[in-house]
Amino acid sequence: MIQEFYNFLDTWNNVLGLSTPAHHKQIMEFLVSIWTAPPHRGLLMAFRHSGKSTVVGIFAACVLYMRPETRILILSAESTLSARMVSHVRHILENHPMCSDMVPDVKKEWAQGKITVNRPIGIREPSVTCQGIHGNITGLRADLIICDDVEVPNTSNTAQKRETLRERLRELDFILSPSGTMIYIGTPHTLDTIYRTQET
Repeated sequence: MIQEFYNFLDTWNNVLGLSTPAHHKQIMEFLVSIWTAPPHRGLLMAFRHSGKSTVVGIFAACVLYMRPETRILILSAESTLSARMVSHVRHILENHPMCSDMVPDVKKEWAQGKITVNRPIGIREPSVTCQGIHGNITGLRADLIICDDVEVPNTSNTAQKRETLRERLRELDFILSPSGTMIYIGTPHTLDTIYRTQET
């Protein structure tokens, strides 16, 4: 299975006229290992400007390519940050040679913060949706939750904010499907970082 993700990654980089850095393949391998093996929980931390969010967006697009019925929720400290990740995934789906059949002719849900690919009927949630960490997620269900930079100075610079953030993240277990995957991506911003308590 990992080779399919590598091919998807390499093909996308070819579209951009780029080669694939070795550490991007390592990041992809790590993400796939979380997605395919229990307990389906992981934390990705990498140096700044390493391209981790770029690879995560490619990973999400490939998950949809392989399993278009997947429901993905992207959470960030602010909704504008998570919407940027959704835009990244949408851009890949629109331009990746392997995804030409996934873009719907009628784009009812094909916007900045919410997209739905061609997939089996009967699924209520969008293929990809985004929220800020304090946004309304009541009633949502997801098979893959990506927490992308939920810990930033504005959400973690006091003990009370960190506890509020932890409480909010615990609610995600009620949204995630029974065999779903939860991936954290980020950089610690305090000694008492929330990432010390997340499963890896």
